[in-house]
Amino acid sequence: MCNHSPYQAFDLTLYLVTDAALCAKTGLIDTVLAAVRGGVTMVQLRDKTASDAELIDQARRLMTALHGTGVPLIINDRLDVAIAAEADGLHIGQGDGDVAEARRKLGPNAILGLSVENSIQLAALDPQGLDYLGIGPVFVTASKQDHAPPLGIDGLTELAASSPLPSVAIGGLNASHVEAIRQSGANGLAVISAICGQPDPQAAATAFGQPLS
Repeated sequence: MCNHSPYQAFDLTLYLVTDAALCAKTGLIDTVLAAVRGGVTMVQLRDKTASDAELIDQARRLMTALHGTGVPLIINDRLDVAIAAEADGLHIGQGDGDVAEARRKLGPNAILGLSVENSIQLAALDPQGLDYLGIGPVFVTASKQDHAPPLGIDGLTELAASSPLPSVAIGGLNASHVEAIRQSGANGLAVISAICGQPDPQAAATAFGQPLS
């Protein structure tokens, strides 16, 4: 396992991916902190419409808010933002840059994750420099309009079993899927609207219950 991070035991159990619109009513910081109190173990800052400067500011405020919680902050896609904000790591998609370049620029201590959508991408994967994989979408999700065909639980199970790295399932998941994800062999599940879109993010996170591993 290629784990370069200071978070040697970083926990993928309940991985929150933020959504600016869904977090707007409660507020980004308050949503994230409530979710962490409810059991979220990792946070990814994702905002496709914010400028780099806006996202750097958000990331820095989140880093300050999360200080002392032990919950790492991962930036979605934008390598320069992750570096400028001194975030804990970066998550990239298949078309969002080169893993080796990202690792070189981030340094050896950052967490680096990569999205995998199918068995072809997994077979072509070089795990060197990576810490974990995001596998999905498991189900149809409104959070990402251009997503790949859903894997379903069977497809997730197949990819998780073949993954050379820890994996987190993503795509259309909610608290009712916890047992199925546990059985699939994935190390955790990533959610957006199941927490960000809820009136009480802490209660929504708590509903996911006991750790998967």
